[in-house]
Amino acid sequence: MHRILIVEDDERVSELIKRGLEEQGYEITLAYDGLTGKKLASQYDYDLVITDIILPKMDGLDLCKEINRVKSGIPIIMLTALGTTDDKVEGFDAGADDYLVKPFEMRELLARIRALLKRNARAASQPGNSLNYAGLEMNLRTRSVKRNGTEIDLTPKEFSLLKYMMQNPERVLPRAEIADKVWNTHFDTGTNFIDVYINYLRKKIDKDFNKKLIHTKTGMGFILKAE
Repeated sequence: MHRILIVEDDERVSELIKRGLEEQGYEITLAYDGLTGKKLASQYDYDLVITDIILPKMDGLDLCKEINRVKSGIPIIMLTALGTTDDKVEGFDAGADDYLVKPFEMRELLARIRALLKRNARAASQPGNSLNYAGLEMNLRTRSVKRNGTEIDLTPKEFSLLKYMMQNPERVLPRAEIADKVWNTHFDTGTNFIDVYINYLRKKIDKDFNKKLIHTKTGMGFILKAE
């Protein structure tokens, strides 16, 4: 049975989510403020966390950062009424794995949960602790990245995006595929958060090196290739 922590200060909303998830066989713990959510996430093992952004005592962004600091690897879904590209980028920068805008349907939340749990189970079963390509080294256990021996500091979502590109080098990755595999969502052509994160990676991975690794294929997507 998968254990899920829900951090939501609106008791009506949290109870509705709790009831819907328990009907699907999930074990649910509720917290109504960010500090309580942080304490629970630190003390107990959860398979997934669902959190609102606007919370008493500690907001969902800071909560997300704290969870990633003490227990990196727990999937986090953010629930919010804010749905602009900047809002999504801020959530992903904090370490969220997915982002669901209120109001939402329970079946959509369930689909996001299943996708994240499946992805984590698949990642845990994969052998090897590192990925390497053209002088780029990624340690999956310590979540560290180096290029030609130089340490590169990435946010959790930048790490996930680069990881997927390193797992699929020299292959054009369409935006829709990146959205599905890295963000577990359908690509919304009205937002450009994937392009924003590609630019983040370029600044960190390519800026200080002569050989560029991250390239745009106009009208097609992006590719990791030494050229």
